[in-house]
Amino acid sequence: MLPEAKVIRLRRVLAASLFFAVVSLSCLVLLRDVDSYRFFSSLPSSGFPSIFPSAYNDTAATSNEYSLEKVLNEAAMKDGTVILTTLNEAWAAPNSVIDLFLESFRIGDRTRTLLNHLVIIALDQKAFARCQIIHAHCFSLVSEEADFREEAYFMTPRYLTMMWRRIDFLRSVLEMGYNFVFTDADIMWFRDPFPRFHLDADFQIACDHFTGNFDDVQNRPNGGFNFVKSNNRSIGFYKFWYSSRETYPGYHDQDVLNFIKVHPFITDIGLKMRFLDTANFGGLCEPSRDLNQVCTMHANCCFGMDSKLHDLRVMLQDWKHYLSLPPSLKKLSVVSWRVPQKCSLDSFRHNGSAEKTSQD
Repeated sequence: MLPEAKVIRLRRVLAASLFFAVVSLSCLVLLRDVDSYRFFSSLPSSGFPSIFPSAYNDTAATSNEYSLEKVLNEAAMKDGTVILTTLNEAWAAPNSVIDLFLESFRIGDRTRTLLNHLVIIALDQKAFARCQIIHAHCFSLVSEEADFREEAYFMTPRYLTMMWRRIDFLRSVLEMGYNFVFTDADIMWFRDPFPRFHLDADFQIACDHFTGNFDDVQNRPNGGFNFVKSNNRSIGFYKFWYSSRETYPGYHDQDVLNFIKVHPFITDIGLKMRFLDTANFGGLCEPSRDLNQVCTMHANCCFGMDSKLHDLRVMLQDWKHYLSLPPSLKKLSVVSWRVPQKCSLDSFRHNGSAEKTSQD
């Protein structure tokens, strides 16, 4: 028989060991629960995928490395502004539209550094793969509901779906707190546009035709280039714009904008809308004639991919020639654009059916 003191001491040791084991097991369970919570809380918010659920089906797109919030945050300027463009397989091929687009940034006046803030939104897997090769900031917005790989012909169902999807996506970017410059990839960036933007505007947009007045609603806006600040007014406007597709079925976003730009809702929410001068933000519909003033040039009013590529290359050649001139000749504005050529307005009107006309 053990002495009573030893028995008591042994019981205390056994009790302490049992208590320690119970506490250790509890800690392990708690840590497992915490890790599970951290895992699930790190997943993307359900708000955005509910709008574009198929955009997150791809493994690369769903990973933290390529989450939209991460991509935008890495590309954003100090004030939360990003530059956005969309890309599909048709425009992503080597020596096609996207290469000319990026080249314009590299040779433009104070535009090269803006590439650090450009996010390319890929609409199909091949466009996303190409983006990863040629650019730092890419996001995959791949859809199983619509195939955007091929060239989207103007006013076809595929074109309309792509345009309206773009509007809803941009609304989501505003709701995430980012300002953005949206630019079509067939727009050449020759000069930093930010000094030419209106400081007081919530929404400012380029034009196919500019009347000479920045707030004249008779201006004909072009949805391929705009600068939008994130606030309650702009978010409300984009929601109204997107919902108006049901009021005007069969129309694309640019036509609907022309309808709603005079709607009382715009005044009610206090949205400050401004139209950008084609002298600075030109296009083939209405070219910017003075290369000393031009910021961007858009290959709009153009029929067919071959014609578009031809005139975009001519634009780049004209800009390079302008840059090679001595300052005295630049001031005299002795050089102007040699476009449109294949993208002539006569050709555009002749081939301008809803079934055949290329994305403008």
